[in-house]
Amino acid sequence: MDKPAPRRTRWWFAGILGMLVVLALGVVAFWGDLVSTALDPKVPFQTYDPPPGPNYATSGSWYLRAKPGSTLAADIFFVAPTTYDGGRNWNARLNARKANRQFEAVMAPNYVGPFVSVGRVFAPRYRQASLYSLTTLREDAREARQFAYGDVRDAFRWYVEQDNGGRPFIIVGVEQGGTLASRLLADEVARDPVLQSRLVAAYLIDTVVAADAPPIAPCVQRAQAGCLAAWAQVYDGDFDKPRRLLERALVWNEHGELANLAPRPALCFNPLLGAVTDQPAPARLHLGAANATGLEWGARPAFLARQVSARCEGGVLMVSHPKSSALKRTGDWADRRKVPGFNLFYADLEADAKERLAAWQSR
Repeated sequence: MDKPAPRRTRWWFAGILGMLVVLALGVVAFWGDLVSTALDPKVPFQTYDPPPGPNYATSGSWYLRAKPGSTLAADIFFVAPTTYDGGRNWNARLNARKANRQFEAVMAPNYVGPFVSVGRVFAPRYRQASLYSLTTLREDAREARQFAYGDVRDAFRWYVEQDNGGRPFIIVGVEQGGTLASRLLADEVARDPVLQSRLVAAYLIDTVVAADAPPIAPCVQRAQAGCLAAWAQVYDGDFDKPRRLLERALVWNEHGELANLAPRPALCFNPLLGAVTDQPAPARLHLGAANATGLEWGARPAFLARQVSARCEGGVLMVSHPKSSALKRTGDWADRRKVPGFNLFYADLEADAKERLAAWQSR
């Protein structure tokens, strides 16, 4: 018969096991900090040598650039959200493979998709600030985001001069792209009466904009043209997240610098009601969410209607948790901090854009 292990040995094993459990719990608790630290370029932006810039005269500097001959009545200028995690660079290379694949497989079908039946699409590549730059309020991170704006501005100017041809257009920006598009509206559109007259609408999705100084007039009713629809959304039940979202939000000031929003109010457009309003919208008004990730470009996804209710509260769009498992966040730490791989308001945005284009045409 085997003899029982000596008491000292059993305590040794128990001690090792306890340390492993504590270590595992520590890794879980601080995993986000560990990943974020790994993505830090660890070089001051002032001494950083950014990747080569785009040449918007070439097709390689565009994710999507419509060809002449389309029968669609309008154009869509789309500023992409963050797809580059970070690491050695503050700003992404134009040919960053993983970032570009994520745009093609996730961002384009879910966030460009609602607008492809409304207008020709122009989506520039730009040296986007890394995901890390969006997780910190460091001055280096702000400078990386300001640097990214230069590319977007140049792309828009090229589009206006070479491709627009006097057509009505819609500007769409998502997350980081929405922040850059907000400045584009203030610097390029609002200061040019001719461009402003051709603007059908601007949609800044998952983007915080100061309510007391929006770049253009907000959309306060359906069938209003030339206006701004901007919102940042949080799920019901995330009690502390709206406060943290607004405390960490950065908006452009009058000097073209990113400054803290707080304590200013944020603009909140409700996609279910088509207006900036505090009126709540029940789920029966929801036209449809979609998970279009991985779909072939141009394919129309199946809509999931009546999935969410929405209401603006304190400048944040509070959204009920969707019922479908297809509308749940997935992926690693970085993926969960980017724009999700589904669009809760896909059908609502499509209908809204068509209605505002009709209003612009009748005007």
